[in-house]
Amino acid sequence: MPTSFTFSNDRALIDRDLVHRWLSEESYWAKGRSRATQDAAIDASRNYSIRDDADRQVGYARVVTDGVTFAWLCDVFVDERARGHGIGRMLVEGVLEDLRESSTVKRIMLATSTASGLYARYGFAPSADPDHYMVKLIDRG
Repeated sequence: MPTSFTFSNDRALIDRDLVHRWLSEESYWAKGRSRATQDAAIDASRNYSIRDDADRQVGYARVVTDGVTFAWLCDVFVDERARGHGIGRMLVEGVLEDLRESSTVKRIMLATSTASGLYARYGFAPSADPDHYMVKLIDRG
């Protein structure tokens, strides 16, 4: 396993084929997501990657934001072979730093069923008033 990793917010460095495979085949939240949908999501979002010292992408995260008041951290994924090397922490730290430096966002939300411990390290917590948040699911078919 490589010993050094690099964080980037350069969308041009995203390996779209790899990210699509990870999310559509290996994630629990985006299983079956089409390539066209994934490409549109990348194009409409801030994107982040972690690359190893052989320049292979080993992690990905995406933020949906207006850049002013609100951000949604999503599609955080670390290659199974690279897990356990701090890549998830590096992604979250890099995303938070990028949002601090490049926006006035004061609220970042996310959803997780498997990594609440990771996000809690960075100040994420269950909503103090979850009854105020609502969700509408749209049946597309």
